[in-house]
Amino acid sequence: VSSKMLFVFAFQTGHTTGPSLNNDKLYKFAYSAEVYVDQVKASLQKSAGYRISSGVDVNLLWRNPENDDDQLIKIAMKDVKVENINERPADKNIFKGKSTEKIIGKEYLEALQRPIMIELVRGKVKTFYSYQNEPGFTQNIKRGLASLFQLQLHSGSSTEVDISGKCSTTYHVRQDQVTKVKDLDSCEIERKRFNSHNQILDVGTKGTSATVYVLEDSFIKSIKAEENFVFVLNYRRKTGAKIVSKQRLELKSVQAGTGLIAAKQVAGVIKTLDPNYVAIPLEAEPVKSECKKCPSLSEHWQSIREHMHPDRLSKPEAAKSFLSFIQNIRKATKEEILKILKSESKEFLPQVVDAVTSAQTPESLEAVLEFLDFKDASTFILQERFLYACGFASHPSETLLKLLTEKFKGDVANEDIRETLVIVMGALIRKLCDREGCKLPAVGEAKRLILNRLEKASKDDNVRMYLLALKNALLPEGIPLLLKYAESGEGPISSLAATALQRYDPSFLTKEVKETMNRIYHQTRRVHEKTVRTTAAAIILNSNPSYMEVKNILLSIGELPMEMNKYMLSMIQDILQFEMPSSKTVRQVLKDMRAHNYDRFSKMGSSSAYTGYITRGPDVSSTYSLDILYSGSGILRRSNVNIHVFDRNTELHAIQVVIEAQGLESIIAATPDEGEENLDSFAGMSAILFNFQLRPVTFFQGYGDLMSKMLSATGDPMNVVKGLVLLTDFLQEIQLQSGPTASAEFMGGLAIDISGGMEFSLWYRESKTNVKNRVAMFVSGNTEVDSFFVKTGMETTLETETSLDFISTVQFSQYPFLVCMQMDRVDSPFRTQMTKYESLPSGRRYTARRGKAASLAGSEYPLHQENSNMCKRVIGTKSDSAGSWF
Repeated sequence: VSSKMLFVFAFQTGHTTGPSLNNDKLYKFAYSAEVYVDQVKASLQKSAGYRISSGVDVNLLWRNPENDDDQLIKIAMKDVKVENINERPADKNIFKGKSTEKIIGKEYLEALQRPIMIELVRGKVKTFYSYQNEPGFTQNIKRGLASLFQLQLHSGSSTEVDISGKCSTTYHVRQDQVTKVKDLDSCEIERKRFNSHNQILDVGTKGTSATVYVLEDSFIKSIKAEENFVFVLNYRRKTGAKIVSKQRLELKSVQAGTGLIAAKQVAGVIKTLDPNYVAIPLEAEPVKSECKKCPSLSEHWQSIREHMHPDRLSKPEAAKSFLSFIQNIRKATKEEILKILKSESKEFLPQVVDAVTSAQTPESLEAVLEFLDFKDASTFILQERFLYACGFASHPSETLLKLLTEKFKGDVANEDIRETLVIVMGALIRKLCDREGCKLPAVGEAKRLILNRLEKASKDDNVRMYLLALKNALLPEGIPLLLKYAESGEGPISSLAATALQRYDPSFLTKEVKETMNRIYHQTRRVHEKTVRTTAAAIILNSNPSYMEVKNILLSIGELPMEMNKYMLSMIQDILQFEMPSSKTVRQVLKDMRAHNYDRFSKMGSSSAYTGYITRGPDVSSTYSLDILYSGSGILRRSNVNIHVFDRNTELHAIQVVIEAQGLESIIAATPDEGEENLDSFAGMSAILFNFQLRPVTFFQGYGDLMSKMLSATGDPMNVVKGLVLLTDFLQEIQLQSGPTASAEFMGGLAIDISGGMEFSLWYRESKTNVKNRVAMFVSGNTEVDSFFVKTGMETTLETETSLDFISTVQFSQYPFLVCMQMDRVDSPFRTQMTKYESLPSGRRYTARRGKAASLAGSEYPLHQENSNMCKRVIGTKSDSAGSWF
């Protein structure tokens, strides 16, 4: 009878439902486990990696006399070898001239070649026996080998426990071939893992695992197993890595073996063989090789310190040093961190606080909170840098929010810090809610605090503070309060509430929200300022407006204050030109000649709104928008710069810088617009950075403050945000089926310096606003497979720096006044480098490097043609203006 028929017979009669070994036989196999690390699309022939190979002896020790499906099997590795995965010249082969004992170490090699035993019940590993105190590394390699023997002989899905943890597996059986597919996402195993809050800044991952068994005589003839793990930066999919792990087991011969041990229970057999064997979990134990020559935290800080000087903060080297410092802080104790915080000078401390807070470990948080004293107003800058780093946290904890809530309720010396505290609490609420943490006790407490205090707040400053917190938290339950303040609040408060509503996803903007926005825009209950009315119009037009809503907005153009007419026309034209979601409805309305006529569409003015693309790529695209609203007298009311990044599924508000001014007509003896007659003199700036609303900055408040600033002004721009931000923060530890531990770590750091200013010359009747964005970015990715005796991996880096300037110049000596808006970007160098490596603990290392450098030419971004014509006139008539202020 053929062996195939024997297998089918055994399978059909239910004799064994798993692999079955013959008595008194020794099965000799050849085994290999290989790992490869490389770029995603690279062929494996040039990858970094290594191979562990050995002979494997397998024999049956015991079979349950009452159940043929219950077997105890002994598995032993023999003649272990470690070698390169790909051919290398002798001078690049780190294993050349080294025996296996020298590479692995005598003690480890002995442990690796010590047999293991597995009890197989119906093809599944019931118990795994090994020496208890063996090194975790060797134990995991043997677990990887033992997991291969787990097999079921009928198609279907089941949950199995093996080296990868508890996983869902699916079997496909065809004659004498069985394919096992493991769903790696389902595996329950304790491994370190975190990722970035926003999908665009994050890393995309994919893991697959399949094993193909070929059977003969109801036992294994060969096994081929392969796992693939892929990691790519979502915003630049060229930057990524893959890990491939392969196992192979092939039957070489079957020889006469020792007889079975007679016993009723497995425990008796184990005791007879060797009492040192104990049952241990088949699931891998966490192991990590220690770094023997790594510098201490303070030594590392000294080596990078010069790159963290305030004057160098817009260079890629600063972002690179920041990332490496965070990695080391994450391994440090609270005492080591405190030592640097307590000994560093004033100019470097803010950068140390950025890094310590961004590390987001319990030790780093304890250290920085012990160091900072919120009752001391003199350390304002450090407190603010700590809070901003908390707001940008990539994976904040509930503990962080709880501690900030306690600080807010306690004694805070500086009012600006108290305001920043609650604004940051709002940002953390949103991040925790986005990760299904909305029901956490600390989140509930912080939400109640913001909503209750906003409801009861009386002073304008307090109202503003809680509105800003809500603008970050974006709580659906906060919408009724925002509507109340948008419609009945005073100017700046009303404007803030409206811009907070503008940040919500349109799906949250109910019928009630739209009715309120329509009342504000059309002033059905009271007169509103232009800034609030235009925001209300933007909310309506951005949330699937009805035909009548669009028609009413278009019919209002012509009846509005002069500059608002022009602004609304620009907004409508921008919607059409940029094919925004509401453009279809706008086009339908424009077929009606009452809405679309020359009188309405030929209004004069200098206000405008424009959107364009910065980049359009296969991974992400980015847009810029620049809108600017003036009062009838030619003085700026609001200038708004936005940069959005988006992919197919999600969007990131990368930057917003808003400069607002009001009540300045008196200094040029002009008449204020309707509803703005009694406004206090004010100018200030507000910024959003990576979805996080920062605390606004005031240039001046009140007429007296305005005059003193005019007299003492230097014309220097005012800083809005300066520091280091952790953007991409991804770590995933992986248990490979073959035994080693792998990890993928991607970090992206941004060194940023945003400043803005307003200059005003009464002599030349000219005003100018300038927003400077200087940024440098550094991204590093390290994908590594770590066996205690060899490491292999790939490091990828990319860096760039650029500067974006938004300048608007107004000459108001005539009407319509001349306005020139410019958006300029300087040349931007862009460098990438990839290093593949293999290394031994002795320090022997093989590396292969490849790098590329390019430069993105600077450019002036186009705005509408009208602006280009105006700029020619402004720049042509300009003389050196004197007498500028702040």
